[in-house]
Amino acid sequence: MRRGLLVPAAVAAVLLAAGCGGSGGAGGGSSATPSAAPAPAATTIALFLPESKTTRYEAFDRPLFQAKVAQLCPDCKVLYANADQDPAKQQSQVESALTQGAQVLVLDAVDAEAVAPLVNQAKQKNIPVIAYDRLISRIGYDYYVSFDNVKVGQVQGQALLDEMNRRGTTGNGQIVMLNGAPTDPSAGDYKKGAHLALDGKVRIGREFDTPDWSPDKAQQETEQAITALGRDSIVGVYSANDGMAGGAVAALKRAGYTTLPPLTGQDAELTAVQRILSGDQTMTVYLNIRAQAEQAATLAVAVGRGEHPAAPTKVNNGTADLPAFLLDPEVVTKANIKDTIVKDGFYTAGQICTPDVATACQQVGLQ
Repeated sequence: MRRGLLVPAAVAAVLLAAGCGGSGGAGGGSSATPSAAPAPAATTIALFLPESKTTRYEAFDRPLFQAKVAQLCPDCKVLYANADQDPAKQQSQVESALTQGAQVLVLDAVDAEAVAPLVNQAKQKNIPVIAYDRLISRIGYDYYVSFDNVKVGQVQGQALLDEMNRRGTTGNGQIVMLNGAPTDPSAGDYKKGAHLALDGKVRIGREFDTPDWSPDKAQQETEQAITALGRDSIVGVYSANDGMAGGAVAALKRAGYTTLPPLTGQDAELTAVQRILSGDQTMTVYLNIRAQAEQAATLAVAVGRGEHPAAPTKVNNGTADLPAFLLDPEVVTKANIKDTIVKDGFYTAGQICTPDVATACQQVGLQ
């Protein structure tokens, strides 16, 4: 991959110099027996993920984060909770972790504004907060680890436009836009980037901000758009992620499309990769979740030791300029599945190439 784990020299030096639970350097004069410096106290790190409808969180983010913490700090403890898209549940989970003695919070917010009081609670206790994947609004905190979300939307929009141009349908109809949850600032960034790529180049017939990133709601929205615009009028569908793309595919097939219009996605979900092979989906955005999860874990261990690693950039959340680690997205189409997600071990060819897509796998060299 052209992007890797972004670890500043300061973090690398800390991690090499002080393994959690290990010994420090020797000290004392020539007549004294050298004694090891006291080992750093084990850190309790709390990881909060927002939902499980998007498969990446339980399948990748959680285990990759936990594994990296265990590698860097075997004595560290990870408290984990998934909010199932419920802001109130996440609030209770964070409060419980604070009660249990969490010393670092890594928080992927369900509602980016609603969690501000929780972040404030942590700040009052001098507990570092790392916003993971989604920017938290209305309050300052320690770090933000995510992808360049505006760029994600841009590459999605451009891929949709490129495929419509290839098919010669760009000026022949309208597109439907299925944006993400209005409570998620990342969704707003994807939407902004998509409009940068699409505005003035194609007609947008219907546009939706989809509550909870719900595939079922995306299916309903697509059905509404087909009814309002007419089946033959829709020449492309922008979907901000793969789960909603699945809902769009169900609606399009139900409406009687034999050849589906170009359709975008994000997250490289297994079912989406298979849809790309079968021709039901045009592309997905591959986010190197391993790099993201490991970066967050590396930061969590470092700040738990009292370190303050330098970040390569800053992002403004409306209140403060936050130290940020932003990774680049990558477009995945049928042509480069083998050289991206398979090469990186995100999925194996065996996982992808089920019998219903076996022929397509052979055509692109996966079998």
